[in-house]
Amino acid sequence: MEWIDRLNRAVEYLEGHLESPDLREAAKIACCSPYHFQRMFTLLSGAPLSEYIRRRRMSRAAADLQGGERIVDVALKYGYSSPTAFNRAFQAVHGLPPSAAKTPGAVLKSHPPLRFAITVQGVEEMEYRIEKRGPFRVIGVSAPLEKDMEENFKCVPELWDRASADGTIPRLAELMDGEPRGLLGVCDGVDSSRYYIAVASSAPAEGGLEEYAVPAFTWAVFPGKGGGAAAIQELERRVVTEWLPTSGYEYAEGPDVEVYLDPDPTQGQYEVWIPVVKAKG
Repeated sequence: MEWIDRLNRAVEYLEGHLESPDLREAAKIACCSPYHFQRMFTLLSGAPLSEYIRRRRMSRAAADLQGGERIVDVALKYGYSSPTAFNRAFQAVHGLPPSAAKTPGAVLKSHPPLRFAITVQGVEEMEYRIEKRGPFRVIGVSAPLEKDMEENFKCVPELWDRASADGTIPRLAELMDGEPRGLLGVCDGVDSSRYYIAVASSAPAEGGLEEYAVPAFTWAVFPGKGGGAAAIQELERRVVTEWLPTSGYEYAEGPDVEVYLDPDPTQGQYEVWIPVVKAKG
């Protein structure tokens, strides 16, 4: 499970650079894109990377304040341009303002550094298949992916809502003439940093539609049914925490693809396609 070791080394880097962490450097250490690093972190830890960094900063900040440093100096150290913003962040973590941290008997919260360790239990079986597929072209609509994964949890559902309300989804269904069959959610966190609602098609990208070429990959494909976005996220979490550690594969540098096999993505059958490569060593 060398990829777990790489993730832990990336977290160690962040721990040593909490004042000004470079997510690209952390992702480089983890041997993946910044998007996939944040995504893997969230799936494994259950919390967004930005929230983890904020809690670790505020844990350090509390110690700094109790050590005698001034509030304004601590705020600047951890990247807050104003004491007001720092006060808000500090109080969200500790439940009291920075000014109270120096008070004898003040109760503060400590969030220790995280370290990943996978325990494979295999309580529930998972269906999957490995599929090699050449490049395929999709057309659809897209929205930019944000650096903060928490923002993507908002903008992606909003894109689906717009596509449903303005007739884009049935329009795309009529243009579908390629494989894989189904309405696609393509998350390119490597090259263009965009999320596409699309179909495999040879039709021209016109009338507000865009095109995107999905590269050739080996895919690990996992079927699911119903439950909406929460069910898909749970399936993705199981893929990373249960299947990947003992599969002989690692996450590849490529887009994630959701294939919706039913007109209603929230209730019907779907597949999660994960790009993979054979594990090193």
